Order: sequence, then structure tokens, then C-alpha cells
Amino acid sequence: MWHRVGVPSTPGGFEVPLWRAVAVFRFAALAYVGLIVARDARGYAHPLVAGVVLLVMLGWTVTTALGYARPARRGWPLLVADLAVVVGVLQVSPWAVGRAALAAGAPSLAVVWLAGPVLAWAVSGGRRRGTVAALAVCAADLAARERIGQSALTGSILLLMAGAVVGHVARLAVTAEQRLHRAVELEAATRERERLARDIHDSVLQVLALVQRRGAHLDGEAGELARLAGEQEAALRALIAGAAPPGDADPVGQDTLDLRALLGRYASATVSLSAPATGVPLPALVARELADATGATLDNVRRHAGGRAWVLIEDEGETVTVSVRDEGPGIPAGRLDEAARQGRLGVAQSIRGRVADLGGTVTITSTAGAGTEVELTVPRTPR
Repeated sequence: MWHRVGVPSTPGGFEVPLWRAVAVFRFAALAYVGLIVARDARGYAHPLVAGVVLLVMLGWTVTTALGYARPARRGWPLLVADLAVVVGVLQVSPWAVGRAALAAGAPSLAVVWLAGPVLAWAVSGGRRRGTVAALAVCAADLAARERIGQSALTGSILLLMAGAVVGHVARLAVTAEQRLHRAVELEAATRERERLARDIHDSVLQVLALVQRRGAHLDGEAGELARLAGEQEAALRALIAGAAPPGDADPVGQDTLDLRALLGRYASATVSLSAPATGVPLPALVARELADATGATLDNVRRHAGGRAWVLIEDEGETVTVSVRDEGPGIPAGRLDEAARQGRLGVAQSIRGRVADLGGTVTITSTAGAGTEVELTVPRTPR
């Protein structure tokens, strides 16, 4: 994922080569600084100070190489300290090199080594953060000089460009990593869907088709059972094929559906529905999933609580809540966990799973002998 300060990046991700490249650059830049100091040390105002600064730069280069190698340490403390060390080296340069030498065009002690924190900031946060670090380093470099020449300005412009370009490339790399992970997830999901489709086709669909054929001409509850089996067979075939169930497509290609209309089909002599006077428009996906979760809840009421239920729709702006209350015997403590272990996943998957996929929450309040209330809350925009 896109690395933020204080948040570890994905181990082995596309950022790792970038951090290694920054470490290699810093050691190469330090070697170049060493050559410059060795060549010009006799003309420095305080050559011993320059040698001490060079040792400090060596120690800090090793420290940053080890620090940035671990994602957990790529936070603000190390980034700010990195920038502060470079600024400190630039502030010491006029004293060690001599202001006259700097005014004559001599390079500061940092030379190209000062680009190290700019690159680190760019990799950690993109072009904006890289540009901010470049501006800070450029300001410190120019402030250390009594006379700003063309070479100093050119170096500052190149540093700004490096911060912006490297940050942009780093962001592109992380975006590519996100897309790759998403593609892998989609491929895995497709394979799992195909595997489940084979298993379902060989078992459940054949049974449902058999029930529908055998009971198609029967009357009463047997005929109703056959009809329901046929509907579930069609819906299940559409589901495993990745298509919308028949009759459940958006009317006229609408992007939103009225939740009141979807839940209205559950209203009956035993199910009371209370809804706002105005419509409750939701994205089609959210509306369908919330309606299906409500249907699964009402199905549990019919099976375990006598079928009498009260449904309340509450439109709270950013979120929508559907409450289902019954007067059944309640849910004993631990019963839901026990049902999940037994493979009965009505609450875990049909209700909680649907709502969780939308970024919502399910709250179940149950008292022995006093019924159960289930609150399904989802955001208006699926997450």
C-alpha cells in the first residue's frame, strides 16, 4: 500500500528497491564528498573541523541506511533528523571551508550528499513531500553563502526537480503495486468462484431443479415449495455465474434504489414495516445487500420467534439503519458462535457478512424471554 509516515509498507513491495537505491546514492555521494575534502582540505579555514564533519556524515549515512531498511522506522523522527543533520552540515560549512572560499565558488561540505534526505522524503511521501524537503535544503544552502552564484542556483533547481520527479516515480511504483495486488486478489476470487460453482452445480442446483420439476404440478404448500425451489435455483445460477439475479436489475439502468420499496415486499400480516414518509435512496448495491440481510433476519424470526416482527427504517443522512425486532424467546448466550461452528452461517454470512462487506455494523440485542432486536447500519456509500 502507499507508504505513509509511521505506517509500515508491504514487505518486499515496490518501495524496497527505491530505499536501497537511496542508500546506495548516499554512500556514493559520501565517497565523492571525501574526494572533494581530500583535494581541497589545504585551502579550508579549519580542515580538522571538515574532517570531523566528514566522519559525522559517514556515521549518519550508515544510520540512515539501517534505519530506512526497516519499514517501521521510516517515520517522522528519522525523516526530520535526516533533514536536520544535512542542514547542520550546511551551517558548519562556512566555518570549516571559509566564507571567502564559498564566495569564490567552492562547494560546501555536503556537496551532492545533501540530496539524501530529499530523496528519502520523496520516496516516503511522494512529490509534495520531496519538494518540501528540497526547499528546506536549498534555503539552508543558499543562506550559508554570502554571495549566491549561478552554480548555487542551478544546484538548487536540480535538487527541486529531483525531489518532485523521484516522488512522482515512487508514487507510480506504489500505485502499480496496489493494482497488482488487486489483480491477484481478483484472480484468486475468480478461481474460488469457479470451484464453488462446480461443487454447487453438482449438488445444490441439481437438487433444486429436481424439486422444482417434481412439484411443479402439485397444489398447496408442495407447489409453493417447488416454485420457491425454482426461484432459488435461478438466483443461485446467476450468482455463481457473476450476473445479477433475474428480475433484480436496476429499473431503466438506475444507479439508486428506494430501500422502502425493496423492504415493502416483506410487509405482511405478521411483519410491520415503519419507514420515513419520503424515499430512502441508496446505491443499488447497498440497497440490495441491506434488503437481503433484512430478509435473512426475518427468515430467522419465522424459524425461531414465531414470525411476528417489526421493521423500522431510519435514514440518518450518512448512514441508514434497519431495525428488526421480535417477541420470541431470545438468543441464548453463545448460541450464535455454536451455530457458526456447526456450519449454520445464516447470521454470520447472510447478515453480518453482507453488512460488513458494505462497511457497516450489525448489533444484536437479545434478552431471554423478551425477544431480539437486530440493527443493521450501513454507510450510504459502500466502502
